[in-house]
Amino acid sequence: MGPLTTFQVSKLLHVDITTVIDWIDSGKIPAYKTPGGHRRIEIKDLLEFLKKYRMPIPEELSTAVDVQKNQIIKQPQNNIKKILIVDDDKSILKYISIVIKKYFNNIEIELESEGFLAGKKIVEFKPDLLILDIRLPGMDGFEVLKQLKKEKMKIIVITAFPTKLIREKIITAGADGYLIKPFTAEELKQKVENLLPEE
Repeated sequence: MGPLTTFQVSKLLHVDITTVIDWIDSGKIPAYKTPGGHRRIEIKDLLEFLKKYRMPIPEELSTAVDVQKNQIIKQPQNNIKKILIVDDDKSILKYISIVIKKYFNNIEIELESEGFLAGKKIVEFKPDLLILDIRLPGMDGFEVLKQLKKEKMKIIVITAFPTKLIREKIITAGADGYLIKPFTAEELKQKVENLLPEE
């Protein structure tokens, strides 16, 4: 397990990412910045912070390190992120898949063109990120979004109808972001990057 991002620490400790950044800026947790300006926190420094402030050690950390010695004893078994793409346009499926494979490593992709099979695929595949066309034949995309709110995955909605009302409805229904057709490879890359931060 290498250095952690502020996003990973926020998830481990169940706090907002801005709280982690405040801890770093106030000197409570040592951190360094990558050439791209992203903060990184060493495991040993996070453990010392947790001990100092008598905070519980997350299970993910306690199984990965020797808490007494602050040493890594177990590497994570699987850092692969799963992405499920659902669209009835097979050319769109292919395009999104190619773009993601070009820009991202350790990604497993599944494609589904039938809206009524998407639910089954979600249960079986358990994606970290769902990219979903909101208007699929025989499926109420907004109703699907509401049902998926409780699932532990991020959702990007694809729409060809970029009215303000539709955009607001998409976010209210539970999506984490949206893409408006036609979208560029850079727009897709940025959305995926924001929702599946680099490990």
